[in-house]
This record gives sequence, C-alpha cells and structure tokens, in this order.
Amino acid sequence: MTQFKEFLTVSEAAQVLGVDPMTLRRWDNAKKLVAQRHPYNNYRLYKKSEIDQVLKQLGTPTTKQEAVVR
Repeated sequence: MTQFKEFLTVSEAAQVLGVDPMTLRRWDNAKKLVAQRHPYNNYRLYKKSEIDQVLKQLGTPTTKQEAVVR
C-alpha cells in the first residue's frame, strides 16, 4: 500500500510553494508539475520530494533551519 505520508494535498503543496491552489491545478493540466492521483477519491497528490525539488530550483529554503541560515 502506498504511504500517503510522502504526499501533500493541493492546498498543502500550494502553501509550501507560495502559490494559489489553482496554479498547481493549471501546472498539472499543462504537465509542468504532474500530480499523482489518490486511488479512492482521485484527488491530486504531490510527492514531497518533487515539491522540494521545485523549491531548490527556485532557490527557496526547504526547511526552517535552511531559512534561518539564509
């Protein structure tokens, strides 16, 4: 069974990235940041590792500790 602890919902991922949830939905539709789908309810889910990669590409701290160091 898939471990859902490794995933973020649209709202959670949007908050981490500092964008509107609708932006993530548009990125998914445009294949810029593709979401996984929950097997039961078909909601979009984003892997935490992929969100961290996007943050690194943007040069944004991925943890509170990194933010303090910057």
